[in-house]
Amino acid sequence: MPVSNSVSPAPRVSTNVIARALMQLAARLPLAVLHASGTALGWAIYALSPRYRKHLRENLDAAGYRDAATRRAAIAEAGKMITELPALWLLPHAEVAALVREVQGWELVEAARAAGRGIVFLTPHLGSFEISALYTTVQIPMTILYRPPKIAWIEPFMRAGRERPNVTLATPDLRGVRKLLDALKRRETIGILPDQVPGQGEGEWAEFFGRPAYTMSLANKLAARDDAVCLIAFAERLPAGAGYALSVRPFPAPLPGESETRTLNRAIEALIRERPQQYLWGYNRYKTPARVAQASADRGAGVSGSRGAR
Repeated sequence: MPVSNSVSPAPRVSTNVIARALMQLAARLPLAVLHASGTALGWAIYALSPRYRKHLRENLDAAGYRDAATRRAAIAEAGKMITELPALWLLPHAEVAALVREVQGWELVEAARAAGRGIVFLTPHLGSFEISALYTTVQIPMTILYRPPKIAWIEPFMRAGRERPNVTLATPDLRGVRKLLDALKRRETIGILPDQVPGQGEGEWAEFFGRPAYTMSLANKLAARDDAVCLIAFAERLPAGAGYALSVRPFPAPLPGESETRTLNRAIEALIRERPQQYLWGYNRYKTPARVAQASADRGAGVSGSRGAR
């Protein structure tokens, strides 16, 4: 009987297995090391992606940040946002929450809960928006609006990192909105990234740093409920990987004649102006979603003749 000399192929190792192993190794590195490597990664992305570089520079310029120092810091902070994810997603929940070294405004959360009201927590793409929710859910339940990533292999890690005790994920569809409403009816907390570009029929044009931006309307609709309090928060990255400082603020009242979506964008602008280096300026915030009519500057102003302070 002839004997085959062929060699059996080595078993294939899936991308998910390799990625998980690398992320688990990275998760155990000190935060200072992760943030240092993030600085290098941020500059690599900036150098290699003309589209990202264009968005970052245009968005900074439109907001009045034309100095090189702010631009350099924003490039580095965007990289840190990526390299800190293994630690935030894979370390034990309590260990992640302990990375928050300072908290301001938590009494607003306690007051809302004591009054028996739900909380609409808005966390824009500023600082570490991931750890804002992770810190909060160590203490109270939260239902978080969750949009699956475009890169499929990332989703298992994202879900694993966000599906912690006290966390319920809600997809951006009718079923997810019902989850958010049910949570508020139970006087619980919901979390939303308010500066994500929504899909057709889910937003309206409103001024954001002087330019029309298609802005979600869901956050305002939920925040307008009588049984809920709206708060806006961000977690600043502290220098040298020292951790994070969480700040919670009341949502501002609208100005006379101001649209709800413009009030939302004005609140986000105010936070960004405190730490402009840590906003995700490379995000294509001003894109026109599919099947949505292009806005003129007048249609997107939100307040006639109003412009954000520069």
